[in-house]
Amino acid sequence: MNNRIGLLLAGVLAGVMLASLSMFTVDQRERAIVFQLGEVKEVITTPGLHFKWPLIQNVRYFDARILTLDTPDTERYITSEKKNLLVDTFVKWKINDARQYYISVGDEAQAQTRISQTVNATLREEFGKHTVQEVISKDRDEIMKIVRERANQDANKIGVEIIDVRLKRVDLPQEVSESVYKRMDAERKSVANQLRSEGSSEAERIRAEADKEREVIIANAYKEAQRIKGEGDAKAAGIYAQAFGQNPEFYSFYRSLEAYRSSFKNRSDVLVLEPNSEFFKYLKGPGKGTK
Repeated sequence: MNNRIGLLLAGVLAGVMLASLSMFTVDQRERAIVFQLGEVKEVITTPGLHFKWPLIQNVRYFDARILTLDTPDTERYITSEKKNLLVDTFVKWKINDARQYYISVGDEAQAQTRISQTVNATLREEFGKHTVQEVISKDRDEIMKIVRERANQDANKIGVEIIDVRLKRVDLPQEVSESVYKRMDAERKSVANQLRSEGSSEAERIRAEADKEREVIIANAYKEAQRIKGEGDAKAAGIYAQAFGQNPEFYSFYRSLEAYRSSFKNRSDVLVLEPNSEFFKYLKGPGKGTK
């Protein structure tokens, strides 16, 4: 009885082990290749539970997600102007044919080396056709498009698809950067000096025009003031003449009083005149002013 139970348990354990060796799962982020005695037997792209022959078949998994190749060091490229540029790039890629990928490169490190070589060679060729200005701004997108297409053509041979190629940074070498900075600084200073000179000239012109307008305004104001004063004097003279014509004696008396008030304003005022002078005619007494 005990022997039968032991055999039954051994059979169950053997069955469980056989089942575990026969089953495997594929994640939705993976691709799997089933090998039989070292040969590629099947490529599995659908996620879920799958079966294989135990002992004679084995499974290898490959990442199906979009991967990033980010170069740790900058590469030096030469433009059509024979100027050096330090360029930092990254590449987005993924495995689209696991069988071809395994046969061609075998693992991710080899694939990245192949992709990096292709991208660098294409960038070197394209940079050699363009100037610094074109690389940085004008033709940058077009250059990246060409690099991506050529890299993808080569990558398809190893079962890889290039999703995108981008420039993270484009710098001039330190020695070139300093000379460029000095040239830019000199250019900016020249522009600043020119603007200051133009500003000073414009300020002088504005001041001259303002002074001219000021003189014209003052002259016109003086002219207008003199005209108004002349009109006032003419009206005053007319009023005086009219008043004098109505009562000459009163007008003469009023004018004499004004003269006395102005002449004897202070006690220290002294006048040297003859006593019978015409100036004192209204001081001699009432009615003395008439002849």
